[in-house]
Amino acid sequence: MRDHPTSPSPGACWRRWTPAAVARPAMHPAWWDWVASRDSLTARLIAAADGRPFRVRLLDQRVGRPQRDEALALGLRPRQLAWLREVSLCVEERPWVVARSVVPLSRLHGQRLDRLGERSLGHWLFRQPDLERGPIEVSRAAAGFHPGDGPWGRRSVFRHGRFAVLVQEFFLDTMTDDQGLPSR
Repeated sequence: MRDHPTSPSPGACWRRWTPAAVARPAMHPAWWDWVASRDSLTARLIAAADGRPFRVRLLDQRVGRPQRDEALALGLRPRQLAWLREVSLCVEERPWVVARSVVPLSRLHGQRLDRLGERSLGHWLFRQPDLERGPIEVSRAAAGFHPGDGPWGRRSVFRHGRFAVLVQEFFLDTMTDDQGLPSR
């Protein structure tokens, strides 16, 4: 893991994000249930695993520059640094979802998220009593930080007091196959 400022990863790309309601007509209802859910994705994945082992695998965690679309979603100035975390959410060691979280350094406010390790950020977030979740946006673009492909990505900004985090989750083809979901 790197802990120094970096530029976006070589696989970084500009993603087009659309409000979830706009993308709904192109989305199978089974995917809509996953993409539009406002509860904890970690809890939903554990339930879908149906007793199979679930694990959060930390891929990377560092201070760096968010991608342009991430900075815009958080209202950051260009080149402003943020805490970046990338994980895969795995069932039986197979990644079903990869996620990237972005927190402006000015919004960390003593939160020790660097100590999460392989624990779920969502588990911490959904325990906050004043948690507010912004609108869900969706994309068909790949994650860019993970080689896996998938049908949909989603993102939203969570706020807890002055703390703010952009959480982006990309559903992978391994989940599609393991759950017997349609391709889109």
